[in-house]
Amino acid sequence: MENIIAINDRKFIKYISKEEISAAVDKVAAAINADYKDDVPLIIVTLSGALIFAAELIQKLTINCRVTAVKLSSYHGGLSSSSKVESLIGITEDIRNQRIIIVEDIVDTGNTYEHMLKLLNEQAPKDVQMATMTFKRETYKKDIPVKYIGIEVPNKFIVGHGLDYQDLGRNLPDIYQLYED
Repeated sequence: MENIIAINDRKFIKYISKEEISAAVDKVAAAINADYKDDVPLIIVTLSGALIFAAELIQKLTINCRVTAVKLSSYHGGLSSSSKVESLIGITEDIRNQRIIIVEDIVDTGNTYEHMLKLLNEQAPKDVQMATMTFKRETYKKDIPVKYIGIEVPNKFIVGHGLDYQDLGRNLPDIYQLYED
């Protein structure tokens, strides 16, 4: 079946097409363009997963913006999120009184988002918002709002378009979910 792929020891079935993803990117970009038309936000891309979404999103922004990246990790090669978030590469820019947009590939538990907010708020930015390609509302238990959501997904493991399984699959243009046959 052409909609099923294998990555290492697991099978995945196509779940969200690249066309649906593109429409979601357009939606998020339009909202950011409207909200920041009089500002120059700093976009903080979380590596490595958000790289593809961020590149597409930034190209569709008509506002001026600055871009930087951080590397954080809460997944450790498996199918579930770890509750421990490790900061691997930090922010070097002065963000005092700056408007910040964090760009993520997925928000599920919210642990990474919460950790990033804690680190960023220590530097007194003007405000911080989240833009995510995918959002798992049923697993998100934080009181922190996620302002820009591309696509809401159920609590299933997904891969592709930046999302990985054991560091593989990020380059897939579509999003696949774990296939249980």
